[in-house]
Formats: sequence, C-alpha cells, structure tokens
Amino acid sequence: MDLNDSPAEAAFRAEARAFLAQHAHEGRLDYYEQDTSTPELVAAAKRWQRALYESGWAALHWPQRYGGRGLGPLELKIWNQELGRAGKGASLFVVGIGMAGPTIIAHGSEAQKARFLPPMLQGDEIWCQLFSEPGAGSDLASLATRAVQDGEQWVVNGQKVWCSGGHYANFGILLARTDPKAPKHKGITYFLLDMRSPGIEVRPLRQMDGNAHFTEVFLSDVRIPDAHRVGPVNHGWSCAMTTLAHERMAIGDIDRMFSFDDLAAHARAHRDRLDPVLRDELARLYTWVRSLELLNARVISKLARGSVPAAESSVMKLAIARILSKSAELGLRLLGPEALLRKGPWQNQWLFAPSMHIAGGTDEIQKNIAAERVLGLPREPLDSRDVPFEDLPRS
Repeated sequence: MDLNDSPAEAAFRAEARAFLAQHAHEGRLDYYEQDTSTPELVAAAKRWQRALYESGWAALHWPQRYGGRGLGPLELKIWNQELGRAGKGASLFVVGIGMAGPTIIAHGSEAQKARFLPPMLQGDEIWCQLFSEPGAGSDLASLATRAVQDGEQWVVNGQKVWCSGGHYANFGILLARTDPKAPKHKGITYFLLDMRSPGIEVRPLRQMDGNAHFTEVFLSDVRIPDAHRVGPVNHGWSCAMTTLAHERMAIGDIDRMFSFDDLAAHARAHRDRLDPVLRDELARLYTWVRSLELLNARVISKLARGSVPAAESSVMKLAIARILSKSAELGLRLLGPEALLRKGPWQNQWLFAPSMHIAGGTDEIQKNIAAERVLGLPREPLDSRDVPFEDLPRS
C-alpha cells in the first residue's frame, strides 16, 4: 500500500485544487443545514454543474466521446477528496452523473445517449432514483411496481420511496416488474421516466432534521415510451447492478461530510467540558478516522494497480456511518445546554447521521458482505431465487 501520490496523481490533485480554489464558492450547498428542495438552491446547484461542465470537471469517469475525460476511479476518488477539502458537499447531480449516466453509457441505445447525456452533464436536467419500495429496500429484487406493455408504451403502477430529490428531479431511473411469473431477479426491466408524466404524485418526506431530501412517489397508469427502456425486457437487474456499482463510488469520501479538524476546534472552544471520558472518546474517534484514511489509501492503491476493491467499500461504508454518528454525539456533548437548540451544525449532523446507516445499503447488509468476502462465512440460503415472483409470500 502506497500512502503517497504518484507523480501523475500529484499533478492531477494539484490541478483539481487550483480549479477549486478559484471556483469552489460557486453553487455552495451545505447538505446538513439547508433544505435542498428550495428553488434557489436547485438553481445554484445547476450553475455549479454548468461551471464544472464548461471547465472539464463535470464527469471525469465518463468516456471522452460522451463529454467526460475518460479517467478512472482513482482520479474520481482524488477529485472527491479535494471537493471535501474545498467544503463542497453532496451534489444534486449525483444520481445523474454518478449513476444514471454510467448506466445509460453501458446499456443504453445511441438515441438514449444523445438525448439524455448532454443535458445531464450540462446541468439542465436533474435525476432521481426510483428503486426502493415500502416492501423492497435491502431486498431490492422483491420490488412489486408493475409495468405492462401496451403497444409502443408501458403502463406503470406502483409506489417508490426514499427517492432523493424526487420533488425537483426532471427524470428518474425506474425499476419495474414486467414478468411476475419469472423469478424475482429475472422479471425486472429498467426504464427512464419523465417525472412530469401524468399519473405521478410526489410527496416529500419530512425528516427529523426538518428538511425533505427524500420523497415517496406514487405511479398511477403512468405511460413510458418503449424507447425509454434501457436494455432488454426482463433483464433490468444487470442494468441495476451497473447503477449500484457506480453508486458506491458516487457516495464519495468522508471528507465531503465530516472534518475531524472542525470537531477538534469545537473541543478547544469548549475546554471546560473536556472531562477525561470525553477526551478518551475523542481520541478513539480520531483513531477511527485515521484507520478509515488508511483503508481509503489501500483502496486507492488497489485502483492504481487496476484491481477492483471488494469488501473494502462495505467496511468503509460502515466506518463512515459510525464516525458521523459518534462525531455528532460528541459535538452535542461539547455544546452542553446549547445542544437543546433546534438548529446548529452539530444538531443538524446528529439528526442527519442515522440516515447513513441505511442509505446505500444498511449496516446489516454491509456486515453480511464483509462476513462473506473477508471472513469466508457461508452465504445465507437463497431458497427463493428460482421461485416465480408471483408465488413468493408477501407482507
């Protein structure tokens, strides 16, 4: 494992820092403290995406023929690190640029690439993800939203939930069941949905932090042109796996969500509350952060050698969730009575942190992956894998 950048990596990092030093103030978005659904913030996010596009930073990992720079996951990880150091939080375009775009490039038709990729890249259209359902979260293949073909269109009925940005997105990537007689992984088709289509009802889900990053989406006889189907009918699971593989990279690094230096400065400002127990917990948190940095360096080294990390991404996801929760708790304890205030940086992080134990795969799912790929434990029995979906028991 090499903890240092190679000359080429160092040059790329310097290029990224120089660009961000000049432009990072544009379209600034604080994911913890601001409601991302406001028109002003959506407009600011679009301006920032346009600035990235015009400067060649919009989609580093996309092929050059589609407007990217043809770079690999290593450069993307360095870019995410530098975004975090520049104070740039999560992007409203993460579903489009990071997930939908790569899936369309890998599985879509040339007509779909020509229609959807340029406005996605240029910041004209925002995308959301319509995968999870009330009865299909960690077990995504259990989704029940139904799509029935009617000539050159598909008629969709069902419900999706935990859709980030569904209330301001222009398009969504949608999984729907098209053959209930097939096993659950084999009867799914992947669609590109215009969120302005008749029959769509979007309801924001108000979180305990007061914001509404997520929505639930109800689909009643929604019509999707067959031209907006990605990949073959009933083979949407492979497209979904492409999306989810890129989602792991799109989540980014902890640098974009948390800074131990900020917590340390917060602790120094409240020295009177630093009892021995709190000092010990701060030290423990620091070791977690440093361990994560070393694991991140290991991942970067693997990527540099052309290897694909396996269980590392699951372990990193678990670590990020734990660090965010613990740092928020310590931040509140340092505030003392002020922690009871409704709003503030540490209050907002404390209310947001639990979502990281669920988003992108629950802690339990990540632990299963680590157990199987690191410890070599047997997989859980999958007796239902070959059972027709319509014969499966459902709650």
